[in-house]
Amino acid sequence: MDKFNTSKAITYSNYLKVPELLNLQKPLSEGPEHDELLFIVIHQTYELWFKQLIHEFDHASYLLKIQDLYAALATLGRVRTIYKTLVAQIDILETMTPVQFSTFRSRLESASGFQSAQYREVEVILGRRDEKVISHLPQDDSITLRIRDRINQPSLWDITLKFLAERHFDIPKKVLTRNFSDLYQPDEEIEVILESVYHKFPEIALLLERLIDIDEGQQEWRYRHVKMVERTIGAKSGTGGSSGAKYLASTLFNPSFPELWQVRSRL
Repeated sequence: MDKFNTSKAITYSNYLKVPELLNLQKPLSEGPEHDELLFIVIHQTYELWFKQLIHEFDHASYLLKIQDLYAALATLGRVRTIYKTLVAQIDILETMTPVQFSTFRSRLESASGFQSAQYREVEVILGRRDEKVISHLPQDDSITLRIRDRINQPSLWDITLKFLAERHFDIPKKVLTRNFSDLYQPDEEIEVILESVYHKFPEIALLLERLIDIDEGQQEWRYRHVKMVERTIGAKSGTGGSSGAKYLASTLFNPSFPELWQVRSRL
């Protein structure tokens, strides 16, 4: 039987589960306060985009593993555009003033962006390796277990280096066989190889440029997030006991692919 041959016709509403989707916004403030809905919608939207980022990163990783460079470029280009959308949404959130946020902030109690498991998973895919990545998450939660599993898997950069090795670039064995649960350490030998790629292999250089786009997008997202938090709550502690903007600022300018930035001094 055709799996699409159902007794109920597919419509825009039931395909996208629109009634269920629009029933997921549940303000907790009395009234409720006007701006709480915006706060919920923005953050729920972020979670949907994080889900899509993970989906695209996994697909790009698969394409690199099978040496499909051009399809990988298209997928990573989509990731770059998603990051631009993530940053742009902050403009909407910043239309809410500190006074407007304060009308419902106490209702958040211990809820905090630190608890976004999907964003933590994105960080791991991009190479983050430390226990803090899951320290704010329920330790028995299925997605936390998934993140723990990802920590032991190759990052996007590891997969890129394996792609280059399959293209007969002399990637050091110590890099290819390293313990993926450890933080990647930049290697000068890799910089030399990247320099060669940029000068002699323009089609592969496009891949490196896609990755630098994504790294820049990740850093831009962090910067705009910090400024949004400072603009909204100043130096106050964040919800959930975090240090707020102070902690977020400490994450700035930490590139995911440091060798891609360092090699520019060689070109």
